[in-house]
Amino acid sequence: MKLDIIGDIHGCFHEFYQLTNKLGYNWDSGVPVHSMNRRLAFVGDLTDRGPESLKVVEAVVKIIKSEHGYYVPGNHCNKLYRFFLGNKVQHKHGLETTVAEFNALSQANRKKISADFIHLYESSPLYHVLDEGRLVIAHAGIRQDYIGKQGKKIKTFVLYGDITGKTLENGRPERRDWALEYKGEPLIVYGHTPVKEARFVGNTVNIDTGSVFGNKLSALRYPEKEVVSVPSSLPFDESRFRE
Repeated sequence: MKLDIIGDIHGCFHEFYQLTNKLGYNWDSGVPVHSMNRRLAFVGDLTDRGPESLKVVEAVVKIIKSEHGYYVPGNHCNKLYRFFLGNKVQHKHGLETTVAEFNALSQANRKKISADFIHLYESSPLYHVLDEGRLVIAHAGIRQDYIGKQGKKIKTFVLYGDITGKTLENGRPERRDWALEYKGEPLIVYGHTPVKEARFVGNTVNIDTGSVFGNKLSALRYPEKEVVSVPSSLPFDESRFRE
């Protein structure tokens, strides 16, 4: 199994297109296809904050429908899913940008993209266990003893990380650094917490290099464990990155 696992895109379609080109994918058929039979994988958080969230959604929907890739949802995906269901959600932390894009569409296009995303979300696993158990893709990571299991606390962990329930001064939730404790055999590839460089800790890799915060969009080539990146076109925001 040969994959290119892409970090949180957050509406950065331009960078996503550039990265897939750099990785050797061809878009002539309307979806990125690799001549060496590599496939794309996504750690979630396709939307919010960036300029072209719905374009990213459309592309990933096509990729998964055509069986050219793998997707797991992130916390922003979960919130967008609840918005499309008609649930009451707060239009902040980036969702407001996706909602603005959505509201600018015709009624027919709104109906199509919401139906497509709802289907993508509902038909996707909370986390992927791939390559005969050697690889796990989970948005914010996963504990060793959670792999293969489902449940509310596992969903919370996979979507939000190892949160303590406390809030930091900047308003963000306090999280434990679960990767330092991970001793499992499967390689865990995740995102959620922006880092300036892909973070290799034990048998884990954080591939969210903060494209939407002006750094770069990155992919982990698997099984090679090589990182390929393209620079972001957006303004750099130092405050968003974990050391």
